[in-house]
Amino acid sequence: MSILDKIERYRDEEERLKWEGTFADYLELLKEKPWVAQTAHSRVYNMINDAGVEEANGKKSYSFFKESIYGLEESLEKLVEEYFHSAAKRLDVRKRILLLMGPVSGGKSTLVTMLKRGLEDYSRTEKGAVYAIKGCPMNEDPLHLIPLHLRKDFQKEYGIRIEGNLSPLNMMRLEQEYGGRIEDVQVERIFFSEDKRTGIGTFSPSDPKSQDIADLTGSIDFSTIAEFGSESDPRAYRFDGELNKANRGMMEFQEMLKCDEKFLWHLLSLTQEGNFKAGRFALISADELILAHTNESEYKSFISNKKNEALHSRIIVMKVPYNLKVSEEERIYKKMISESDLANVHIAPHALKVAAIFTILTRLKETHKAGIDLVKKMKLYDGESVEGFNSQDLKELQSEFSDEGMSGIDPRYVINRISSAIIRKQLTSISALDVLRSIKEGLDQHASISKEDKERYTDYITVARKEYDLIAKEEVQKAFVYSYEESAKTLMDNYLDNVEAFCNKNKLRDPLTGDEMSPDEKLMRSIEEQIGISENAKKAFREEILIRISAYARKGKKFEYNSHERLREAIQKKLFADLKDIVKITTSVKTPDESQLKKMNDVIARLIDEHGYNSVSANELLRYVGSLLNR
Repeated sequence: MSILDKIERYRDEEERLKWEGTFADYLELLKEKPWVAQTAHSRVYNMINDAGVEEANGKKSYSFFKESIYGLEESLEKLVEEYFHSAAKRLDVRKRILLLMGPVSGGKSTLVTMLKRGLEDYSRTEKGAVYAIKGCPMNEDPLHLIPLHLRKDFQKEYGIRIEGNLSPLNMMRLEQEYGGRIEDVQVERIFFSEDKRTGIGTFSPSDPKSQDIADLTGSIDFSTIAEFGSESDPRAYRFDGELNKANRGMMEFQEMLKCDEKFLWHLLSLTQEGNFKAGRFALISADELILAHTNESEYKSFISNKKNEALHSRIIVMKVPYNLKVSEEERIYKKMISESDLANVHIAPHALKVAAIFTILTRLKETHKAGIDLVKKMKLYDGESVEGFNSQDLKELQSEFSDEGMSGIDPRYVINRISSAIIRKQLTSISALDVLRSIKEGLDQHASISKEDKERYTDYITVARKEYDLIAKEEVQKAFVYSYEESAKTLMDNYLDNVEAFCNKNKLRDPLTGDEMSPDEKLMRSIEEQIGISENAKKAFREEILIRISAYARKGKKFEYNSHERLREAIQKKLFADLKDIVKITTSVKTPDESQLKKMNDVIARLIDEHGYNSVSANELLRYVGSLLNR
């Protein structure tokens, strides 16, 4: 389908979704679809919920945020359940401004943008449909037409509670255009759009001396006063402030705490009472989510100012810290790169992971828990198993510091350094070492990094380099072992024969002489030690292997090289240890002989075909691992 066909289909869909009718027709619609009358907070909560919720280990994750926000599951669950869910139930939290607080580039703006784009899309669905009085600049709820004295009767009949009063403009229109006949008032379906200023508003403070409160609440249209005769005539007023236009949806209050006080006081009435003052009119009702965002230092300054005390209790603060999981940080970098012009540059496997390791280390705090350093803590946070520690230890670590993740290196810095390395050196392929080198060089240029932080971050680069050394060796190890797959299988079969004899207290028979032999303890231990199996644990490990073999046999399956993850790892490490000399020779000899060259080419082909390298990065990796082994 061509882009023009898609545009035509979109236009047809827009026409199909349109609806117009009288207020009487709207009431019939409400009988079929009572959810149409939901509040703004309820609509946001249902939008998130309808996208899908997964629950695992007592924790919820929301599909709505999955594609753009990574590693903030706990913060998002708190936001959705403690704020949006409670507000949707009309509890008191809906009468609060939602303030997202977190470090720069931590995801606050992304979160707000997702909610805005989400509402635009949701208003085009059946469950998210929004209806308003036709021609109303504030997209007013048609149910405001029901007189106050009839609202209890309406609630009994429809099960819907009405909040808010009819605006001055629609009150006048009801009398003048419809002769007071509420049932004849025209109602239409509206679609939220930030660009068209329908149901979504954005307010950004500027110079307090020049910015007018009209930006929030609308203003008098002086050109019409001669026609209508009075400034208090609603037809002479422009209901085009951000609070007017965001009615029924949400308003983003950018840098709220930098705003002049006179702008903030309007929010007191709006959040607590659901109305605000505009021009020479009675209070105007509005149903909208007010969402602001700030950083920690600005919030502390705001809290310390006694003049702001009245607003303190009207704000619910939700922390949006940096992500603390290496795997999720890597996803953030991949997303940022995919959206840039760097997408055509080959980034070697693990280059982004190593950058993520460094970044996460800068965000973590040293624990007081014995036996855990930052690297172990980082691995536990990322869901890796660390010997001697369990899920309870992880919970204790996560609850140790309330402000963990509120400082450290931001993702943009890392992407900027990757960009710098690529552009400055005209690279078409970038490795983990290139990334770390560029990050280190950039620390001097980072304005907000203190001398102490710079020293600490330099140490973290060294730690990340050591982690990469382990990853690089393992990567080459796997590629080499695959080239010697027959040797790996032979070694495993030999080990299993000895394990079986050991567990069953049998002797082995020498295949050449036919003599009986005791199980080869030295061979078995040389393999088991590769994965840290202690002398005391060897018997349990061997019995576990034997049980696995028996289980496979009962199912008519053959126990293969890949049938036991830890045994496979041990065999690989043992074989690689035996092959180290070959690796050293193959990677360090300037003019390798034919057999060495074949082995080297086999390994490079394996790295390219199955591990995601290109020829440049594969050769670089081999040379680097060779240099590590020769130290």
